[in-house]
Amino acid sequence: MITARDMAPVAVLAPRAPYAIAPPAAACSKAPFRERLLTAVLFVTVLASCVAFIEPSPHDGLVGVLAIAALAAGIRFHRILLIPFTLLIVWNVFGLFSLLNVPGQEKTEQYAATSVYLAIAALLFALIFADKTMERMATMRKAYVVAAAIAALCGTAGYFHLFPGAGMFTLYDRAMGPFKDPNVYGPFLILPALMLLERMLTQRIDVRSLIATGIIMFGLLLSFSRGAWFNFSVGLLIVVAFSFVTAPTHRVRTRIVTISVVGAAVLAVLLVFLLTATSLSTMFETRAQLVQSYDVGTGGRFVLQELAIGSVLDFPNGMGPFEFARVFGLQQHNVYLQAFLVYGWGGGFAYVLLVLTTLWVGFANAVKRTPWQGYAITAAGTFLGVVLEGFIIDTDHWRSFFLVLGVIWGLAAATRTMKLGMAAPRTFGASPVAPR
Repeated sequence: MITARDMAPVAVLAPRAPYAIAPPAAACSKAPFRERLLTAVLFVTVLASCVAFIEPSPHDGLVGVLAIAALAAGIRFHRILLIPFTLLIVWNVFGLFSLLNVPGQEKTEQYAATSVYLAIAALLFALIFADKTMERMATMRKAYVVAAAIAALCGTAGYFHLFPGAGMFTLYDRAMGPFKDPNVYGPFLILPALMLLERMLTQRIDVRSLIATGIIMFGLLLSFSRGAWFNFSVGLLIVVAFSFVTAPTHRVRTRIVTISVVGAAVLAVLLVFLLTATSLSTMFETRAQLVQSYDVGTGGRFVLQELAIGSVLDFPNGMGPFEFARVFGLQQHNVYLQAFLVYGWGGGFAYVLLVLTTLWVGFANAVKRTPWQGYAITAAGTFLGVVLEGFIIDTDHWRSFFLVLGVIWGLAAATRTMKLGMAAPRTFGASPVAPR
């Protein structure tokens, strides 16, 4: 249970401050070369994350370059990161053992290697954001917003066939941008959308933010992903609620309520217009139904999940990658069952414990008064949305999921450093911390 007493030391040390979209150019120029190199590689790596229709993707290769740049910049390990480090190792060790169940099966080694890579990527992001937090998070934020806008523009162009060949950005008449699946493309857009909205709620509204938010949210709508819509709704509810509760003044709370009410009204009007004046209404009515044809009946999602529960009990060492689909014809579309089916009971429990500890740490950090509190709130809201969406889809290989996981643990490490009164390195070009 988090009490005011727990929050007090951090509140005294660092009131929540506005965060810039990116570090000022003058400040960056004063930073050591190795820090400027890390910032540049971080920006390019996150920007490239919107290209995910090929494997390995450009983002995957750049993570290796980012690791070298991070080591050169002198990243340091924080004790709190032993928690995700240990759980990710256990998860992957059991995943590697599960390969013994599927010798010679196609792409199983690639599946296990992807899990290892994503675990490394999550820890790398945590290490990067644990120090010089505001500057590095600002770089990530700017890159992610640009990446999401590019992905959303591609998805929009594909949906409306704005140029020859634009159909490559759609699947089953749904926007998917430069991804393989609309159900992965949609959730990718959520964290940058929430970061933009949180900033408008608590700080200021500008034309660039409005345009970027409009592009990203329209791209999210065109994904026609029920899971992504639900994911976004959960995240937005958390952002509004936690921003209101943690607001430092009554004036800021009034601003949050006013903008939320006006924004909801404007969004409702826009949705009514889009669904009555355009061709979107038919697809929306189809996708907005709570239960789809592929959810029920023989071979449906819910039946497969029942079979998956039985298989979990029958195979304590796991079935191995893709084995459930090979036996029963389709995936079970539940990441928690997937964890037990592929990684066995040991890996499954490690994955569930990783999710639960990340949720606890994320929300505990979100209520603490720090300069990066806005980032902590949006990361926690996004993560909760993905966690809940995981009950209807497999999210264990989503790159955006592991980025958010890394952000949460990195911010937790930064907060712990501040709370313990450790002499955290002075961030280059940082302005004095002041309440927002």
